[in-house]
Amino acid sequence: MSVRTTGPSRSDLVADTALALLAERGMRGLTHRAVDEAAGLPQGSTSNLARTRQALLELAVRRLADREARVLALHEMPDPRAGAGPLVDALALATHRALTRNRELTLARYELALEATRRPELRAYFDATGARFREQLAALVTGMGSTDPARHTLSLIAWADGLMFSCVAGSFGAEVPGLEEVRAGLRELLDGMLGA
Repeated sequence: MSVRTTGPSRSDLVADTALALLAERGMRGLTHRAVDEAAGLPQGSTSNLARTRQALLELAVRRLADREARVLALHEMPDPRAGAGPLVDALALATHRALTRNRELTLARYELALEATRRPELRAYFDATGARFREQLAALVTGMGSTDPARHTLSLIAWADGLMFSCVAGSFGAEVPGLEEVRAGLRELLDGMLGA
């Protein structure tokens, strides 16, 4: 297992290692001791940083949100008033990155999402960190002229999540679509929703 860190802090190292373990071993494989071993840290280092399992999961969720923000880069999307074409291209590229280069990160997200269904305290934390993505996407959909931004945002997220789940953890894992296929599907969805 290789852990890539994007920051020098021990917190980032522990969180990145936790995400890698979630993708590789699932929720059962995520322990404080496993993080220490995989990260090459002295025993007890992870416990010193995140004393409880809940704290470790929250650390992983926070790091997941930061890393996914860079993958999706919603704050860098083209101005939707300039037309749907550039925005569709940018959204398709972000979705395709989640399916390919960042597949392990996407898989870790699904592990955490499922665990949040069993842990109300994690659910609240998971939902709060995801709210910023929904808000940014809602602003883009509104800028494209949506007459029902909340419903259209949900439809867009459901489409992207469904595609990612099917190709990362579902029955289409061996058939990941190319960038052009993702773009075509996204264009069809937006045309149907917005008449784009």
